[in-house]
Amino acid sequence: PELKDKLFIAYCPERVLPGNVMHELVHNDRVIGGVNAASTEKAISFYSNYVKGALHPTNARTAEMCKLVENSSRDVQIAFANELSLICDKAGINVWELIELANKHPRVTILQPGCGVGGHCIAVDPYFITADFPMESQIIGKAREINNYKSFWCAEKVKTAKLQFQLKHGRKPSIAIMGLAFKPNIDDLRESPAKYIAQKVLQDANDEEYYIVEPNINDHKVFKITDYKTAFAKADIVVYLVAHDEFKQLPKDSDKLILDFCGVNK
Repeated sequence: PELKDKLFIAYCPERVLPGNVMHELVHNDRVIGGVNAASTEKAISFYSNYVKGALHPTNARTAEMCKLVENSSRDVQIAFANELSLICDKAGINVWELIELANKHPRVTILQPGCGVGGHCIAVDPYFITADFPMESQIIGKAREINNYKSFWCAEKVKTAKLQFQLKHGRKPSIAIMGLAFKPNIDDLRESPAKYIAQKVLQDANDEEYYIVEPNINDHKVFKITDYKTAFAKADIVVYLVAHDEFKQLPKDSDKLILDFCGVNK
């Protein structure tokens, strides 16, 4: 009984964006779920010392599910955009233009497709739901499959472009792999689809020249990092995997073969 009065446990999921963590810790709304009412109250009194966003009390089970559902929701919405990109590739439609036009509808907000989904939250949290509720989580499970497949699809596209270049020009191309981080303008490579694609492409390497680019890191224990301007200048094939701001300054009307999987040149 004495310990019960002294030990308070609450689940308070973070909603922070890499690169903007301290600001979001203070200004975002927070969901606070204690294992009992006293724990919730204690956690609220602690967070209210510095959180300027609203504090939303609930129970621990709901708070934990809220974190998983937020990231699963993002994953499902990204999967829809990625699925559109696969369809548009076959249909001969510019997916970036299509999404921009569809989003003119007042109640439609389609996200931007990419080369997959990475990071330690969106690419991971849905599995906690699908593991415990496999029969019920049909959309969540399928979204994970689509987003994982998109990375594989991108790697296959690079391999195909490489072979087509070789047949057309009678020599092996030099290839720039642009971006390794899991999202634009950060240095975080955790669960990164771009890193997976780079690895897949390099596994299939056959004496081509490769330039691996990630402007937000100086070196990497696996990849030799090349400056983005140098890589672009030397490459026959430029593969955009992450829409870093630096890449948007590069020429759009180049005679190079551009594979844009993240909307750098949209």
